[in-house]
Amino acid sequence: MSSLSLNAMLKAPGAMVECDDDPEAVYEFLCSKGWSDGLPVIPPTPERVERMLAYCDRDFDKPIIKVPPRFGAATPIRVAANAVMAGCKPEYFPLVLLALEAMSEEQYNLYGTQATTHPCTPMLIFNGPVVKEVGLNSGHNVMGNYFRANAAIGRAVRLALVNIGAAIPGTGDMATAGTPCKFTFCVAENEDASPWEPLHVERGYAKDNNTVTVVAAEGPHNINDHESITPEGILTMVAGTMPSTGANNAYYDGQPVMAFGPEHAATVASGGMTKAQVKQWLWEHATLPMSKFSKEGIERRFRRKLAEKFANAPLDTPVHMWAKPEDLIIIVTGGAGKHSQWVPTFGNTRSATRALKRADGELVKSIQELKRG
Repeated sequence: MSSLSLNAMLKAPGAMVECDDDPEAVYEFLCSKGWSDGLPVIPPTPERVERMLAYCDRDFDKPIIKVPPRFGAATPIRVAANAVMAGCKPEYFPLVLLALEAMSEEQYNLYGTQATTHPCTPMLIFNGPVVKEVGLNSGHNVMGNYFRANAAIGRAVRLALVNIGAAIPGTGDMATAGTPCKFTFCVAENEDASPWEPLHVERGYAKDNNTVTVVAAEGPHNINDHESITPEGILTMVAGTMPSTGANNAYYDGQPVMAFGPEHAATVASGGMTKAQVKQWLWEHATLPMSKFSKEGIERRFRRKLAEKFANAPLDTPVHMWAKPEDLIIIVTGGAGKHSQWVPTFGNTRSATRALKRADGELVKSIQELKRG
């Protein structure tokens, strides 16, 4: 698309609004319109949006996804405006688009995850060489603050879900309490520190492919274990953290995330356990007896909705925290320290993985392949 046609789109009637260029005035204006996440943003001027689109080989006005609940058209030009607001560098932009494309997969259930009362938000898990290329953090404080690429990419996705999809608290987004992760939840797998194959390889991609996996996740729950020195010891502590009567994954066919810290992962793998074996072990041990649930919950969820298994089951029947061993997502991420993270999900959703490709369908090895001109 020519710069002339892009310029025409950016400056078409109704495409722009005007306000004072003072940063505080811009902040007040965008908050008054409901176009912010409550934090200051960078004004998406035509010049900044055009710079963001320098790394986009798609048609600028063709939607990559219709974002519920409003089913707004997420065209690259609209997504770029949100990416500018979030503080993205232009080279981050293909990863923002990729995450939104992944959420268009039917199994992700974007409508449900946008509108639910549950405190879920897109957790973005990046794999491949692009992680180092754009500076995504996969080490210390990976699920926290400080790192621009993680913060801005996740924030841009959330702003697009709000501004394009109208996930407005109390109207489109009905989350009862929400989660701080709704500001941003973007991580990269620490592939160099992992004793196992990375997530994207496990899912059939080559190691040099660049992917994102999207999970409708709750916030992470820390698993602290400084004492265990055997695989069984670490896994016993992990399995003891996972069970919860209030977790949706006990009732739905979801895919929660177990994010091992590198030190815990090394201990677990020291006995030769594969990812599949770890999943099986945790599925078998991360259980609660049905008696731990409320009488109403037992009757309505287990006796009725899961009647095939629980209709006549005794109260001491173990309830697994996810449906099948293979449903557990295992990644390795974070820095030094004997901590791991347990991330439950909305439950009524499945993860989706997409690889970074050009508009013609060819896999992209480097973000620079997408740069125009």
